[in-house]
Amino acid sequence: MKIAPSMSIIRGLLFTYDIENTDDLERERLISSKNVNDEKELTELFDELTKPEFLLYTEPDQEWFIGSIEHFLSADNTFDAVFKTMTTYFSEPVIDQKKFIQTLLSRLRIYKCLSAKN
Repeated sequence: MKIAPSMSIIRGLLFTYDIENTDDLERERLISSKNVNDEKELTELFDELTKPEFLLYTEPDQEWFIGSIEHFLSADNTFDAVFKTMTTYFSEPVIDQKKFIQTLLSRLRIYKCLSAKN
């Protein structure tokens, strides 16, 4: 059975970057040191913080994350439901939410490939 796409699981995946997740000062410093509007720095951030968490998920859950993001991108949705409900450690606001999410999707696909090889 295929699970319906969910905007809330995308927000859940990004909880690492939320101020409500307050348990690691080093992580907070790392997040605030990166320019999330620069694709290279955003990629570095995802590789450091999102990759380990994503790889802990089961394959069906990984597919659900990727499928949900693909669904909302193809439907040309805004990602306000994700970003307006979060207060992040980012040092500046995300200027292009769609590009941010596209970068996230690109990295998740790579992580999934790495996971499948192991």
